[in-house]
Amino acid sequence: MELGRVAVISKVGSPEAENAASEIATYLKDTSKVYSVSPAKGAEQVEQISDLEDLDLAIALGGDGTTLRVFRGLDDRTPVLAVNVGGNRGILSEITMDGLRDAISQISSGRFVTDKRTRVAASCAGTEFPPALNEIYVGRTNLTRTAQMEIKFRDDTITQKMDGLIVSTPSGSTGHSFSLGGPVLHESLDVLIITPVAPVYRLAPVVVPDEVIQVTCSHDCSIVTDAQVVGAAPRGEPITIKRHGVPAVFVRLERRGLRQMSRLGF
Repeated sequence: MELGRVAVISKVGSPEAENAASEIATYLKDTSKVYSVSPAKGAEQVEQISDLEDLDLAIALGGDGTTLRVFRGLDDRTPVLAVNVGGNRGILSEITMDGLRDAISQISSGRFVTDKRTRVAASCAGTEFPPALNEIYVGRTNLTRTAQMEIKFRDDTITQKMDGLIVSTPSGSTGHSFSLGGPVLHESLDVLIITPVAPVYRLAPVVVPDEVIQVTCSHDCSIVTDAQVVGAAPRGEPITIKRHGVPAVFVRLERRGLRQMSRLGF
């Protein structure tokens, strides 16, 4: 791959990640045009991730939160190399900084694979919310009363009182859905998981094809994208959650399955 235009995007407020961005920009500046959202020596600074266009590669420096932010900002098929710099587990990451120069060499010579992941997006009352790589959470805003939620999928309808629900992708199966008892899925599957949050009567997580899911709540709701962006939905207004048209594309240095499960100790 020719690395003519590369972006380095660091974890917000992390001196370690910002220093890593400067190190990468300095290393690449003789062969690539390098861009950065935060100040980095050797890189041209832009205001926000969405200002980055026509990139050959984006390098995310931080933990999983940074990787999620990068994919949300780059709403195209730009391949992303996720580097764990100061993250907790770095479940989505491919390498650490120790392996960066070797990784750049491999990518430049074409010795890599791309890993395409399903994303989901929510819409309500004419408002389109940002796409999520991990999950969309729909939760009641009135914390003193349990909401009644109607969930429609294909020809089936489930109505039950609960605090909220999570619609997650296979990538997000190892996140909040897993914490609530949801299954861990292989990342390559084209499915979604509906995970109820504190239902009044036990309702197990359900794995469904990645088609349209409609949620209607008896109370005003929050719509939370990847636990980072919060929107609002008025009571009684249907919320549509469906597969986003553009997948997330990871750069991988080798073909390997069950990446996330191995990070969790499976």
